[in-house]
Amino acid sequence: MRPATCVLLALLALPLAAQAQWQWIDGNGRKVFSDRPPPTDVPARNIIGRPNGSTVPPPAAPAPAPTPAVAASAPRVDKALEEKARQAEDAEKAKRAEAEAKAAKAKQENCARARQGLATLDSGIRIARVNGQGEREIMDDGARAAEQRRLQGVVQSDCAAR
Repeated sequence: MRPATCVLLALLALPLAAQAQWQWIDGNGRKVFSDRPPPTDVPARNIIGRPNGSTVPPPAAPAPAPTPAVAASAPRVDKALEEKARQAEDAEKAKRAEAEAKAAKAKQENCARARQGLATLDSGIRIARVNGQGEREIMDDGARAAEQRRLQGVVQSDCAAR
């Protein structure tokens, strides 16, 4: 035979040899590949692959029911996790409530200032402001009307929720 033919036949036979392997997961969680069946202590659920036409080992006995100690410890873990989750929820609710209270207090203060400013503008007294150059100037009627509109908008937005 020619060498090229021999190589070709060897390559074609390679998948057949690979199919005649057992695959299972051992007690340490590692995959094992072998041409022999796994030991009898390997459960059937851990056998991943069997060679074609091989006899299947008898199925292993079903997994034993959890012992009372294991069964009792599982709810404790769940209770501990539930307690942590509840505490995290409570902390988040407290943080939200604190932020809402802070925002409500700021709105209340803005409302009080806006109402006081409107009362001052409605009284008709002369009001002076300091301009950008640091000079004092008296508000004219146009500036007074613009300030009243601005303060009225603040009163409507911050005082309407009460």
